[in-house]
Amino acid sequence: MTENATAPRPVIVAGVDGSPTSREALRWAAEEARLRTATLRVVCGWEWSSPFSLIGPALEYAAPDADTPSMEELTRAKVEELLTGTLGEEPGVPVEVRVVQGPATRVLVDASEGATLIVVGTRGHSGIKGAVLGSVSRHVTQHARCNVVVVRDSRDLAAGE
Repeated sequence: MTENATAPRPVIVAGVDGSPTSREALRWAAEEARLRTATLRVVCGWEWSSPFSLIGPALEYAAPDADTPSMEELTRAKVEELLTGTLGEEPGVPVEVRVVQGPATRVLVDASEGATLIVVGTRGHSGIKGAVLGSVSRHVTQHARCNVVVVRDSRDLAAGE
């Protein structure tokens, strides 16, 4: 018996926060998605209380009006800029962008559900230079529901760290 329905594409998740290591992770995930004929799902969590987010240092954010973009819209725009700036206009794979309110640890672990692979950088904006893994990448490796790849910053590799 043959099936006429096409099997769904595998999904590779890339967790991004705008840091250099998340850009490296995004590049790695895009290449892996190309090799596996997978969909690349770019995921970013955002929080009101975060001292630093993808859109920059914590902002005094007034009550939105009809002309004021929401934090989600601002973050989505930054993720789209990051995506285009890192992979170009034509990334070569189907791409989904998900911007979710919540701590990065929870957002990324939730995004791992049903994914083939999740890719994160070693450290984000709040990383301590000497740390082997940042708190988010450590949490994802311990709690993800799929395989995890942690991508090191190429500058660390070049420096022999």
